[in-house]
Amino acid sequence: MALENQTLMTGFILLGFSDLSPQLQRFLFALFLLFYILAVIGNLLIFITLTLDPVLHTPMYFFLRNLSFLDVCFMTITVPKTLAILMAEDRSISFLGCALQMYFTFFLGNEEFVLLGIMAYDRYVAICNPLHYSTVMSKKRCVHMAIGSCIMCVVIQLGQISFVFSLPFCRSKLIHHFFCDVPAVMRLSCTDTYWNNFIQMTLSVFFLLLPFLVIVSSYMYIISTVLRMHSKDGRSKAFSTCASHLTVVTLFYGTAMLAYLKPNTNTSDEKFSIFYCFVSPLLNPLIYSLRSKDVKGALRRIWGKMLFLFR
Repeated sequence: MALENQTLMTGFILLGFSDLSPQLQRFLFALFLLFYILAVIGNLLIFITLTLDPVLHTPMYFFLRNLSFLDVCFMTITVPKTLAILMAEDRSISFLGCALQMYFTFFLGNEEFVLLGIMAYDRYVAICNPLHYSTVMSKKRCVHMAIGSCIMCVVIQLGQISFVFSLPFCRSKLIHHFFCDVPAVMRLSCTDTYWNNFIQMTLSVFFLLLPFLVIVSSYMYIISTVLRMHSKDGRSKAFSTCASHLTVVTLFYGTAMLAYLKPNTNTSDEKFSIFYCFVSPLLNPLIYSLRSKDVKGALRRIWGKMLFLFR
């Protein structure tokens, strides 16, 4: 009862991982900290390399650079608080802190979904309409698409967060999650959340399914075009440029759809959230750097020179 009264005054309490033993929580702290450090280093390495190497100033790598930046921001919004929960057992989060964490988590996540859709469209134009590629995916148009998608996510997410935090939270302030997730917070409301759940599902469909449909349709045309190519080397090169993107889409979309595109329940989505909050941002730079010859070549050129200068 004291905990309930305290949360009413100070904000929310995040109960994520509270059912685990102290030893397991310390193990998760070390593991998540390692993931965070490696993910930040890997994504910043990709971001800096793509920025410094003029050879990679193309639309595909422009969007990959944005993706790396989003991954760093996305992890930074949730990971530090999660580490505090696991190590210091500081589970409290203010009302404003919860709202800001929820806003930026979903803004960055939705922006990444849209960006993955744009990257699929970029591959479609490059492979299916190569003669018009420089016109369709001009530098100006790429910047407009990036800024436009960002503004759209900012505005729509602001509306969603306003709907969530306009609810009265009079049942409890105990959030059964390790960050302020929309479904977990809405379960605390003592009023009917039908329309809030409807809006949440609609936005999930909009930001997950619409870009996913763009990705699927783009790759249907890509596969059809590649299979008609007479050159074996041409087919191999076309598929290799798409393999990294498809792998990232599968990892990020798979767990996000399992977490959000399902009927509202009282069960925790922590197992899926762990994957797209910690594992996916860690794997993205590895996938792109290991599978892309251009990125590997740029890493050698840029960082090889720097290592040579510091010898």
